[in-house]
Amino acid sequence: MTRILFITATRIGDAIMNMGVLDHLIAAHPDARITVGCGPLAAPLFRAIPQVERVIVMAKQKGGGHWIKLWRESVGHRWDVVVDMRGSLTSWFLWAGKRFVKRPNPKAGIRHRVEEAADVLGLDTAPDTRLWIDAEGQSRADAELPADQTVLALSPAASAVFKEWAPERFSELALRLTAEDGLLPGAAIAIFGGPGDEARAEAVKAGLETRTVIDLTGQLDLVEAAACLKRAALFVGNDSGLMHMAAAAGTPTLGLFGPTDERLYAPWGKRARIVRAGDRFDERDRRALADSSRQTLMGALQVDAVERAAEALMSDTAENRA
Repeated sequence: MTRILFITATRIGDAIMNMGVLDHLIAAHPDARITVGCGPLAAPLFRAIPQVERVIVMAKQKGGGHWIKLWRESVGHRWDVVVDMRGSLTSWFLWAGKRFVKRPNPKAGIRHRVEEAADVLGLDTAPDTRLWIDAEGQSRADAELPADQTVLALSPAASAVFKEWAPERFSELALRLTAEDGLLPGAAIAIFGGPGDEARAEAVKAGLETRTVIDLTGQLDLVEAAACLKRAALFVGNDSGLMHMAAAAGTPTLGLFGPTDERLYAPWGKRARIVRAGDRFDERDRRALADSSRQTLMGALQVDAVERAAEALMSDTAENRA
């Protein structure tokens, strides 16, 4: 048995971008028993992974108390492998047969977060992200989105207002894509979001006339959301954890970008694309915007451009299947 401690992200999207490394570890150590250290938002992602026997939830505390908690709950074990995707000092104070700790590498230049994650293990090729779905999640997807129903998935919310495309544009896009002459004629429109995103979902629904709408906002846990997203024919959403989840589920995924850098955060995979509003922002600018901006910076992104990008994505996906 190989005992592995895997320390990963607080945010859902960042944790998903590290999942390829976790999958690689599981494949390399079929007998692995894994403990995961992560933030409370990401913790439910690991519920369905058979090799994960424990999740240490690190709710942020003053003075780095969450790191002290992780150390206290892991220092008594002899780990065969410690993998620290957050580059913390904590991992250096644990007994480990092998230790892989993320370190800054200014010489590497701008690299996608998935590629940075692969660098931690020294992998030549970045492994695809993935998700694990259990029977409970599958059952919820069966109930919400029947397998014989074509579904357009939308995610109109994000972690910050400045990353959010206008709700009325999501509505207009959905009407075009599900029209009789659209990309997904007659498709049901499923709206995804977490607790607190209900107002954005309602604003999108207000513009959807008599279309079939399935509002799943705030109704699903992360594994259930992954199972439902896997059913969608197409996902369109802001730069968010749900965008990364859709891509990891293998759903054709179109990410809407503006004040964030797709070179770092684009949805990962052969069936994922982005469309951008104007010029990208430097990562340092994004952090400043997170503290100051109270309005969207996605206004330059027009519905026509997103519709064209969706059509190109679906065309590429169909060609790759052929």
